[in-house]
Amino acid sequence: MFAAVVPGLAPLVARDLERLPGVQVTSSGFDGRSDLILLDVARRHQAGLWSLRTIEDLFVEVGRTTRAGGDQPHGIAERVWRRDRLEKPLSIWSARLGPLAGAMSYRVIARVLQERSFLRTELRRAMTQAIAQGRPRWKVADPARIEVWISEYRPGYLVAGLRLSDGAMRQHQGREVERHGALRPTVAAMMVGLAGEPHGPLLDPCCGSGTILSEALAAGWPQVRGRDIDPGAVTAARANVPSAELAASDVRTIDLATASAGAVVSNLPFGRQYELAGTASGWLAAALAEIGRVTRPGGRVILLVPEIPDATVPDTLRITDRTPLWLLGMKTTLWIFHRV
Repeated sequence: MFAAVVPGLAPLVARDLERLPGVQVTSSGFDGRSDLILLDVARRHQAGLWSLRTIEDLFVEVGRTTRAGGDQPHGIAERVWRRDRLEKPLSIWSARLGPLAGAMSYRVIARVLQERSFLRTELRRAMTQAIAQGRPRWKVADPARIEVWISEYRPGYLVAGLRLSDGAMRQHQGREVERHGALRPTVAAMMVGLAGEPHGPLLDPCCGSGTILSEALAAGWPQVRGRDIDPGAVTAARANVPSAELAASDVRTIDLATASAGAVVSNLPFGRQYELAGTASGWLAAALAEIGRVTRPGGRVILLVPEIPDATVPDTLRITDRTPLWLLGMKTTLWIFHRV
C-alpha cells in the first residue's frame, strides 16, 4: 500500500505509521504534488491506517518499476499492471468500496518528475491501454468508480495503485462554512498531534474558520478556545465548531489569563491574503510574547508560519523542532516550541 500526504509531512506521518501494529514504512518520496509513503501492511491491520487523520489519500499497490527497466511509457505500464498480480489489490479495493461487477468505470492519473523521455499524458494513455487489454469490459470515464494512479515518487522510481479513499479522508467530512485559504484538516490534525496529550484548554488565537479547534476536539481535548481579529472568522468558526469558546481578539492582546492554556496551536496570518499592521517582525514578536504568556509552563506551542527570526522569540518559548511544508503553492514551516 502507499499513502499520499501534504508535501513536507512525510517524515512526521511515517513516524506515526510506524507506531501502528502490522505497518512498516519501506520508502518515501515526492511525486511533484504530494509526498508518498510506501508501506508493507499486514491485511488484518489495514483498518488501522484509516485512523490517521494526517493522510490525504490511501492506495493499494498494484505494482512498481523503474525507468532503468525500459524508459518508455508502454513498457512501464506493462510492468506495473500485470494480470498475475492484480487479484489481491482488486480484492482489497472491493472489500473497501464494493464488488467489482459488469462494466466498471475507471480513469488513470499519472505524475512524473521529468518529461524528457515521454510526457505524463503519454504514460496515462499507456496505462489506460494496458488496463483495457486486461479488463475489456471496463470503460474509461471521468469521474470514475476506480481511480488508478501511477506516480514517479523518486527520480526513476514509479509506483501504481488503486485509490481507496475519497475526498472525505482529506477533508474530514468538510466544514459547515468554508473560507478562502482555510487550513487543510490533515495539517491541522498533525499540528494538534504535535501538541501532546490533552492537558487543559487548547487555544488557537488566530482560529479562522476553526479547523484546528475541530481537530483538537477529535483528538480528545476536552475544551478548545478560539480567537480571531476578524469577526467574520469567528462567525464561521462558531458554525463549524459550536462547542468551542470563541471571541474576537487580537493575538497581540489575548483576552485570557496568564498560563491559562494547556497548549497553543495556530496557523499565523502570513501569506498573500493577509496584511499585518506595522512591520512583520514587530507583529510576530508581539504575538509570540502573548502566546508565551497564556501558555502554561511545560505546554507546547505549535505554529505554522514561514519564518520566525530568533530575535522575535521571547524568553518564555524554546524552539525544539521545525519542519518545512508546502501549502497552497507556498513554502511555510511547522514550528514546535516548549513553554519554559
